[in-house]
Amino acid sequence: MSLIRPFRGLRPAAGRAGEVIAPPYDVMNTAEARAMVAGRPLSFLHVSRPEVDLLEDTDPYADAVYAKGAENLRRLIADGVLRQDAEPCYYAYRLVMDGRAQLGVVVAASVSAYDENRIRRHEFTRPDKENDRVRHVDTSNAQTGPVFLVHRADAALDGVLARAAAGQPAADVTAADGVRHTLWVIDAPADIAAITAAANAQGVLYIADGHHRSAAASRVAAARGGDPNAEHHFFLAVSFPHDQVKILDYNRLLTDLNGLEPDAFLARVGEHFECQPTAGQARPTTANEFGMYLRGQWYRLTLKPGRVPDDPVGRLDVSLLHHWLIEPVLGVSDPRRDKRIDFVGGIRGLGELERRVDSGEMAVAFALYATSLEDLMAVADAGQVMPPKSTWFEPKLADGMVSHLLD
Repeated sequence: MSLIRPFRGLRPAAGRAGEVIAPPYDVMNTAEARAMVAGRPLSFLHVSRPEVDLLEDTDPYADAVYAKGAENLRRLIADGVLRQDAEPCYYAYRLVMDGRAQLGVVVAASVSAYDENRIRRHEFTRPDKENDRVRHVDTSNAQTGPVFLVHRADAALDGVLARAAAGQPAADVTAADGVRHTLWVIDAPADIAAITAAANAQGVLYIADGHHRSAAASRVAAARGGDPNAEHHFFLAVSFPHDQVKILDYNRLLTDLNGLEPDAFLARVGEHFECQPTAGQARPTTANEFGMYLRGQWYRLTLKPGRVPDDPVGRLDVSLLHHWLIEPVLGVSDPRRDKRIDFVGGIRGLGELERRVDSGEMAVAFALYATSLEDLMAVADAGQVMPPKSTWFEPKLADGMVSHLLD
């Protein structure tokens, strides 16, 4: 089975993308989603976060919410706001943020390939979040949020996408956050064949973001069964070359020092780290280096020699910080469940760490060096998973730019 195939994308009619596209469903809470749809009746959040159209005390996981999302999707189609392409296509999708561009391809990815670990994951999933996506897909009979995939940079694939991006775009929108989203339709048979062949020559693809969406697609396909070529045996995805994708740091904060006084805590930190106070923010500049903010002071922490294991997960900075400091000194053994630890994506900057410590909400913050794409792929190739909150990808894909209707 091919890793990917073209599909009949459901996308905004000409000139309507700016009214439709929205941030991914899972980057805001319900209150934020309600604010975002104010004055935007065609926002895709009416499909992806349909509780915004129901009473404020509505449970976001109630049956009525999923039914409302399906109703809103049907209305956008009936009103001609969203239109489905007549023939299967691929789509070139470019994101530009702060002057940096990444150009990928929108595809229908094979659930079979995912089940066989040819589309590789690096995170655990949570059953409640999987269940939510399964219900959304089943009720709407569509996949409306793309999985973010990564492939190893390939000259043949890059060339096809670059040629497509030299033409007239089907949509070109700058979102409220300043990110520019541009989409081109790739419908020439030779280009479609070249993209499929280039992906299959790779042998594997990697999930960067969207583990719950891909797991939900697998569950929907298993439940529906039937013809393996049916649309429900494929899931919506966008794949980018690994050398164009940027991972930001994912930083940590702790509510307390586990009963230690600050000086005693610093002494414990010094057991495994060289610890030097710095003037200004201590942003890490290399692997095995960390910034720490405590009592209004930044410290630069450098892991002492002989403490980096030779395995794909253990050598990650997020693993090293946890193994040598967060667990033994601060007493957090399960960062997925322990309420004493919180995580802040690097998009918010180190100033957010300072703010939360200075306010007294948190006792100490740690700034990390960003995980590399090579490390992510090494973990996935080894069949292992990363610690929670290891990667933060920016920019985010837009929901509503292209959707995938099932059967």
